[in-house]
Amino acid sequence: MANSQAFKPVTISAYSAISHCGYGNAALYQALRGNRSSLAPLAVFEIPFITQVGEIYTPLPSISKDLKVYESRNAQVALAALNHPEDGVRSAIEQSKSRYGVDRIGVVLGTSTSGLYESEAAYAKFLVQHKMPDDFNFVTRHAYQATARFLQKELGLEGPCYAISTACSSSAKAIAAGQRLIVSGVCDAVLVGGVDTLCRLTLRGFKSLDLLSATQCQPMDQQRCGINIGEAGALLVLERSSETTSTKAQLLAVGESSDAYHMSSPHPEGRGAMLAMNKALQFAGLEAGDIDYLNLHATGTRINDQVEALAVYQVFNEVRCSGTKSLTGHTLGAAGALEAVIALLALQHQFIPGTANLENVDKEFNCQVIKNPIENQKLNIVMSNSFGFGGNNASLIIAGHHD
Repeated sequence: MANSQAFKPVTISAYSAISHCGYGNAALYQALRGNRSSLAPLAVFEIPFITQVGEIYTPLPSISKDLKVYESRNAQVALAALNHPEDGVRSAIEQSKSRYGVDRIGVVLGTSTSGLYESEAAYAKFLVQHKMPDDFNFVTRHAYQATARFLQKELGLEGPCYAISTACSSSAKAIAAGQRLIVSGVCDAVLVGGVDTLCRLTLRGFKSLDLLSATQCQPMDQQRCGINIGEAGALLVLERSSETTSTKAQLLAVGESSDAYHMSSPHPEGRGAMLAMNKALQFAGLEAGDIDYLNLHATGTRINDQVEALAVYQVFNEVRCSGTKSLTGHTLGAAGALEAVIALLALQHQFIPGTANLENVDKEFNCQVIKNPIENQKLNIVMSNSFGFGGNNASLIIAGHHD
């Protein structure tokens, strides 16, 4: 371990996720242990091509009458993650309100779609009726900050509230922003995370880039041929560390970079990815050998997996790593937060997740990709990578106590 720490850790008081793998942390953990992909054709609407998706089948909660103006699938997914009774995100916020006051608690959310699904439906009606539906409000349903504002109002908070949209790194960068708000003294606690839901534009857009797989995706595999889109909501409560939070998991640091090599492809030498991982280590005061497990971005595309494998090997050489998007689908703006929850579950249960659908690791890869879950491990510190379009990269480092 390095001698000094350049970035002040913050406590992760609670966390919860809803995804294709089910509702809540326990469901996600069981899916990770089972390591069997159930990604399937889209059911919620029709598209003119074949692909598999990570659709949420769990019934979603209704938005209260007072906040109906914010009603969207995105808001409902966020509300489900907030309200899971066993995971305790809402109760952690309520405790923080009593401890710090409502004006000292922020909300920062990552998303790439926001309420786009509702906008698509409204526009379909516009084409027929020649006007938008009377109940459609762009700002409260579609706009990037809509779901963040909904959560703020749902919880009665009055601190800073905004959204981050940097494609697939959105919610990882939201987590980083939450840490900065606390370390800088602006907030004492921040609700962070990400929410993204399926919509036509996203699926058609990735299809136009020839990045979608018609079959279940195979991250890091020799025969990988593209991604499967998913939807998810993942929320974490960050708060300033104190004696009362000393037994909780901690967010040590986040390294960020932007290589800006290409609109949709990473730098071929992995410069941005390496910079994000090295910055995270530097800010946390750690060395590469201190990381016990790395959750890869691992989308299943030819180029992205190749570049990430190259970068990981150059930074870590022998760290054990795996990709979990073959279980959840690529949840885009929610991926960083969802995989932060996966990293926390790895720490909590002391296991290394596998890489579902992996048959043969690409022979050009030198990094140590784990195929099947490994139980009874000694994990103290883990990293999770999220790399987005335009080279928007973020690497999180989390430390935690285990069961």
